[in-house]
Amino acid sequence: MSQAAQKSLIYEGKAKRLYSTDDPNTVLIEYKDSFTAFNGEKRAEMSGKGRLNNLISSAIFDYLAKNGVPVHFIERVDEVRQLAARVKIFPLEVVVRNITTGSIVKRLGVAEGMKLPRSLMEFYYKDDALKDPLITEDHALLFGWAAEADLKTIKEITLRVNDLLKDFFESIDIMLVDFKLEFGRDNDGNLLLADEISPDTCRFWDVLTGDRLDKDRFRKNLGNVLDAYEEIWRRISRMGK
Repeated sequence: MSQAAQKSLIYEGKAKRLYSTDDPNTVLIEYKDSFTAFNGEKRAEMSGKGRLNNLISSAIFDYLAKNGVPVHFIERVDEVRQLAARVKIFPLEVVVRNITTGSIVKRLGVAEGMKLPRSLMEFYYKDDALKDPLITEDHALLFGWAAEADLKTIKEITLRVNDLLKDFFESIDIMLVDFKLEFGRDNDGNLLLADEISPDTCRFWDVLTGDRLDKDRFRKNLGNVLDAYEEIWRRISRMGK
């Protein structure tokens, strides 16, 4: 376990708090019990949610790191906190869709549940006031949100992550429907996969039943939200046993 000491609060978002440590190159990330949806319009608190997201995200980042993906994650500190490299986040969200659902169905009128012949990658501009609008690569380049070399690296890492996570979750009978990634640059200039990877940022469907095991249970008032998160963690934690 890390000996890094938690110091002052740097930032508090909808689902996490970031704290400085006695090392200027690292931060402590604390996962909250908060649920939000529709850009914060729907909110709730559920005890144990932060623990589950921390456990799940830590395990996934560890798996990706062991498979050569450059990540900000260093180690899990306790049930709700993890130590990570301090990064400056690109103002971009990268979404990968393997099966159609959610906003793409509403936006384009396509059928839900279509397995795409290849993965679809989309970019969104991180701005809560604008509700994170869909953008093109040219938007990112022309407005200075990322350089061409950055986008090339981000796309390469994203496709690698998709391949790894599809295999990872297929092995525990879960379909990786879609997911969101964020990236940042550390104090040494390295481009790293950052933020979190959890049922808050991914859509997971059970292979056999089609049950949703992610935040859609909260968005759509399906109930048993924490049970779904617990099921994801139960299957992940059984791997290798």
